Amino acid sequence: MPVKKERRWSVAALCVVLAAVAGLGAAAAVTSSSDRTKVLAVVRDVPAGQPLTAADLTVAEMSADAALTPVPAAQKASVVGKRTAVELRKGGLLTASQLAAGTGLGDDRQQVGVQVKRGQAPAGTLAPGDKVLAVTTPAQGEQTGGKAEAPPSTVSAVVVSVSRPDASGSVVVNLAVGPSDGPLLATRASQGRVAIVRQPRSH
Repeated sequence: MPVKKERRWSVAALCVVLAAVAGLGAAAAVTSSSDRTKVLAVVRDVPAGQPLTAADLTVAEMSADAALTPVPAAQKASVVGKRTAVELRKGGLLTASQLAAGTGLGDDRQQVGVQVKRGQAPAGTLAPGDKVLAVTTPAQGEQTGGKAEAPPSTVSAVVVSVSRPDASGSVVVNLAVGPSDGPLLATRASQGRVAIVRQPRSH
């Protein structure tokens, strides 16, 4: 009889231990689930200065981390249509610092698209936010007639975005300029008479 009682107590103790382990597992699962949050991620490359579309974004889950500040998934509707301040890469998390109201890249100024051929701009060094000079190049057949060459005509501008090079190496640079310079720069750009000089970047 004493042996049977000991066995019953052993079985009961085992049941208590298993119940406790199951309870801890369930609690851990709930805690793990509560520590995860839904955020926005980028599903394809987006150039700087480009308005975000719903197709550019997806919802991802991540563990809560105070060091990371991705945009919550619930804010997707509010960020669609905003322009990117930097180039976004596929697979990255979207953060508020990658967007800005007006982006600060000339949304309140006139913008002109300038197609720049290879050799008419610093190769691969232009980035959104760069201050540049759009310099007028001589027209075809234009000669100085033996006179001293006049200083080139320039227009101060800020780079809004730069396209990827095409097969010939040409890129389209979107420039933000003052209201009085937009028509002039557009006219010169349509004639292919613009070269770009990047101003020194501040440190």
